[in-house]
Amino acid sequence: MILQNVDAVSDISKEDFQKNYFKKQKPLLIKNFASRWDAFDKWNLAYIREKAGDQEVPLYDNKPADAAKSSDAPVTHMKMKEYIDTIKSKPSDLRIFFYIITDRLPELLKNFTYPDLGMKFFKRLPTLFFGGSEAHVLMHYDVDLGDFMHIHFEGKKRILLFDQKQSAFLYKVPLSVHTIYELDYENPDYEKFPALKYARGYEIFMEHGDALFIPGAFWHFNRYLEPGFSLSLRALPNKPKVFANMLYHVFIMRYTDKLLRKLFKAKWVNYKQKWAYEKSSEALKQYLKSNK
Repeated sequence: MILQNVDAVSDISKEDFQKNYFKKQKPLLIKNFASRWDAFDKWNLAYIREKAGDQEVPLYDNKPADAAKSSDAPVTHMKMKEYIDTIKSKPSDLRIFFYIITDRLPELLKNFTYPDLGMKFFKRLPTLFFGGSEAHVLMHYDVDLGDFMHIHFEGKKRILLFDQKQSAFLYKVPLSVHTIYELDYENPDYEKFPALKYARGYEIFMEHGDALFIPGAFWHFNRYLEPGFSLSLRALPNKPKVFANMLYHVFIMRYTDKLLRKLFKAKWVNYKQKWAYEKSSEALKQYLKSNK
């Protein structure tokens, strides 16, 4: 992979952000962003454990989804306090996906301020994501295609970002928003996946309080280097063409894939993986031919 750093600032004006990042759909890291919140000292695992410790939460791990089950089925459930104790006491790949604050812990809504950067945030869905020190999230882009601010807390986190132009080099799985399951973005096998060598993207290391602007439809791979959690603030697409593409992703592509997965189970999953490999192999041939 050909990786570069994103621009990083300690502060930025609305005008500068809109002109140089939002309109250009270019990622940006704002260091120590959340420290300006009055309740910044409450953004830690101890506070979450105290306030939501008895809630039962669905947990996921690093393994690909079971082809015989729904792709979003959790591997187990646990009380929040037990989960936090687990990830803080030992290496773990367990993570919590899409914990909706407005439903599960509404008092947290008083503990942050939406960034004044000209983004129209969807205030129904501020969400938290948690992970242990061995947890990662499969390379994917979000099905709603929305821009979002991703604010990280506690341990360090590594993120890889790629725009949609890189899809062919990432081994995108058809009718899905993820790449081939066995592709290891931490130790890439360029002999088995040679197209990946030509994927151009960004590598970001986030620390407590950092905020990352991730443009809509950007591919992202998240790796928790230490136990921690992140807050995502989303903005829905407002351009007609992007909004129409979002409707296709959410209501046509996703449900077509769900139906075929339900009907054919592992056969459909394996077929898509093979199809993805063939498409990226062909894209690599064309790229090398045109760049001789």
